[in-house]
Amino acid sequence: MKSARATLTPHMLTYEEKFDDRGQIRWLPYLMYFHPANHTSEVVNTDTIGFRISHGADDHASVGGRKAQGPARLLVGSSTVFGIGASHDAATLSSRLWSTHAPSRPWLNFGGRSFNSTQELLLFTLYRHLLPEIDEIVIFSGFNDLGLARLPEDRRGDHGAFFNCGDFFSRMGAPTSDASADGGRPGRGRRRGLFRGGPEAAGPAAPAPAVPGLDEQIATAAGLTLRHLDTWRVLAEALGARLTYVLQPLATWVREAPAPEEIALFEELDRISHFGTVYGDIAAMESGRRYAEALRDGCAKRGVRFFDISPVLGEVVTPQDWLFVDRIHFTDEGHDLVAGTLAGLLELS
Repeated sequence: MKSARATLTPHMLTYEEKFDDRGQIRWLPYLMYFHPANHTSEVVNTDTIGFRISHGADDHASVGGRKAQGPARLLVGSSTVFGIGASHDAATLSSRLWSTHAPSRPWLNFGGRSFNSTQELLLFTLYRHLLPEIDEIVIFSGFNDLGLARLPEDRRGDHGAFFNCGDFFSRMGAPTSDASADGGRPGRGRRRGLFRGGPEAAGPAAPAPAVPGLDEQIATAAGLTLRHLDTWRVLAEALGARLTYVLQPLATWVREAPAPEEIALFEELDRISHFGTVYGDIAAMESGRRYAEALRDGCAKRGVRFFDISPVLGEVVTPQDWLFVDRIHFTDEGHDLVAGTLAGLLELS
């Protein structure tokens, strides 16, 4: 019997084979990892560095490839910005903004698969020299920091936990508690995606570390994000660019009842990745609203524009609208709806 994912989202196999496989990603100093470079396929294409290519109505560009004519707009984030779930490059958020919903400026895809807010900021500092003039920086992110805040304190350290941190600490010989949601042991074929794998025991006698309470998770994630936004604000002001932070949507933060296709996909994914066990408490709609409030308050104090897009989407989506291929990544239709909603919130043409 063909699986729901193979039937409804066959292009997702391309992401799994090349962008969710530890043997295929690039291990980089400082950033830890980034996408395969110069990857070509019908689904996803990257430049000489690994940035995904954005498409306008009659042009295309990327950070390390064909140059955009500035001033340009930068869409920053993790895998949702990169466009996991899109069936082709022209369906990603940056492409839909550039080609249709806010086409007066080029939009560059500045997404890093499985990145947290520390890595998003580092990516910008390392590759800013390749960018054209930038007049708009939109950070569309937030969930990875919250999910990683569930890890034990020794994994979070001073700058927050990151995916694959279990590999890092084990290779460095650093003693840590039992690892968890960073995706498994090293080796080709092991996948590190946000929804891959659950807690892995270090041995039969290893006690399971206590998961921090929800209040602590929100405080940790919001604190790190706001700390990094302080630096983003300084950089944006120096560049003469407007800075906006948008808390990305989670399917369960948008609406209580998923679309029929989402139900089939989520049930199948839960059997594979145990999402409810690993991320259950933060997946609740009320948790998303509390996280948004913490970020909204912090952004207001820093003079940074903030939007929580989940309730906005919840007001416009219908019960039959199929937005998500999993709980965090969009279908092509979802990308288009979110891009249009985002353009409206940002008041960009």
